[in-house]
Formats: sequence, C-alpha cells, structure tokens
Amino acid sequence: MAPVIKLSSGYDMPQVGFGLWKVDNAIAADVVYNAIKAGYRLFDGACDYGNEVECGKGVARAISEGIVKREDLFIVSKLWNTFHDGERVQPIVKKQLADWGVDYFDLYLIHFPVALEYVDPSVRYPPGWHYEGDEIRPSKATIQETWTAMESLVDAGLARSIGISNFQSQLIYDLLRYAKIRPATLQIEHHPYLVQQELLNLAKREGITVTAYSSFGPASFLEFNMQHAVKLTPLMEDETIKSIAAKYNRPASQVLLRWATQRGLAVIPKSSRQETMVSNLQNIDFDLSEEDIATITGFNRGIRFNQPSNYFPTELLWIFG
Repeated sequence: MAPVIKLSSGYDMPQVGFGLWKVDNAIAADVVYNAIKAGYRLFDGACDYGNEVECGKGVARAISEGIVKREDLFIVSKLWNTFHDGERVQPIVKKQLADWGVDYFDLYLIHFPVALEYVDPSVRYPPGWHYEGDEIRPSKATIQETWTAMESLVDAGLARSIGISNFQSQLIYDLLRYAKIRPATLQIEHHPYLVQQELLNLAKREGITVTAYSSFGPASFLEFNMQHAVKLTPLMEDETIKSIAAKYNRPASQVLLRWATQRGLAVIPKSSRQETMVSNLQNIDFDLSEEDIATITGFNRGIRFNQPSNYFPTELLWIFG
C-alpha cells in the first residue's frame, strides 16, 4: 500500500496512484480490478478518457468480492473544457458519478484552464476539443465562474476535495485571490525533461499538493508521432538513468518515480501488466541520494508533450505560453 499525503482539505491521498489515460475500454474493467488486487487505491480518471463506465465496473467487482470498500478507494475525475459554464458543472459531475457507480469523488479537478462551448453529452461524449469538425469554439466562462461551481460540489457532497490541472503560476495566484476553498492539488506534466521547478515552489508555498503525470517523459506520446518525443532518448533507456538504477538494483521506472515521490510529489503511473503494477508501487521503499536526485533534475530541458498544438493544428490554444 502506498503512503499518503495529507491534503489541505484534510483528506489523505495515496502518494502512488493508477492513471487511467489511454486505458482501452475493452480491458479497463479488468485493469482497474487487477490494480486494486495489486494494492492500488487511487485511480485517476477523467471525462475525456472515455472509459469511466468501464473503470467503474472494475471498482464494483472489487467491492462486490470484498477486496475493498468504497471508503478504501480514492477516486479522481476531471471537469472537461466544454462544461466550464457554472450551470454545467454539477450536472456533468452527476453523470460522471453515475458512470463510475459511486456517490462522490474523492478529488475532482478542472482538467485544463480552457473554457469551450458546451456540447450536450447526448450529442457526443466525451466531447473532445472541437465543437464541430476542426472548429475550436470558446466559451465565455471565466475560471472564477468555474471555480465557484467547483466549490459547490464540496457543499453538495459530490466531491470531497477539488483541485486544478495544467494551470500555470499566474492563473493559480489569481484563483487564490477569490477561492473560498483552495485547490487541494495541482496535477501537471512532470518528468526529468520538464521539471517546472518554479511552479513546484509556488505549490509548496501555498500548500497545494502536486501530482505528476507522464513520469516517464516521451514514452506516453510516441504513439502520437510527436517528433520531439520520437527524437529524444527514452528516459528508461538513457545511460545515466540506467546507471543510477543499477546502483540501487532497481528498474529505471522505479528510479524515475522515486525521483518524484522522494521530493514530495504524488505519481499516477499505469500498466496492464501485473508485475509492472506491483513494481511501480514499490518505488517508495528505497531512497535516492541527493546527488542522484540532482543528476536526474539536471535533465531538465523545458520540453512539454501534453499540449493541444502537439495533437492537432491550432492557433487558439496556447495554454502554456
């Protein structure tokens, strides 16, 4: 079982969770069920992943077999861009809860700081980035409007904690000025090629727990044929990383995860293979030297993979500019 991090909301969040991005619908129920059996308790989902119904079935099976109780799990989901208008937030959360088959989310995040025009779930779900064809159609909802609606989820008992994802510093500072409930977590792309140390400094100072996604860098993005991902040496094949891993008699994957968790971040790796599931959980039972942590941090090149313009051509979504 993973150690926990105490959130500003007062709840405990497992430091090592299981990410559900790109988990195929055909196997998602089994993957979640097997991950629970392997010891995972946090599952990081989202509307946009399109597999919440199937993931919920995996949870239901584990609960029905007595492996866990609902209160043993920490289920995370996210608000998609097309539901940022204040009146759209609670209805879509209720749909997502129904998809999961649960009564509340342990943590609910704004997925991106991007408001797009509403797409009715009966028309298309998940809605994706485009309103129709290749048209990006913005909504006029502000982050303040959306965050106020997010706060209402806590009041209504639909989410125990709320947070943000893919936000940058200035927007976080602005949100903190009006937030009645401060974001409990910030989820960001974080790996040795993209450290974002100043953003980490802000989060630590403001008591916001950081969850790192894409801990293995370009590995998650090769299938999208992103040229900067293809050209980089995969982190788990890098000679320096391999040398550090050999020093501790650990796989490179554990070293990359421990680099994050030892510095106080949460991580959400995934795998459909049972032995890898177990191995990823074991990243917390050894420590890297400060020298090795510094060496890995020194890989930083400011290279980001998860941004809209890397998936499709657009001049409207320079989120990280």
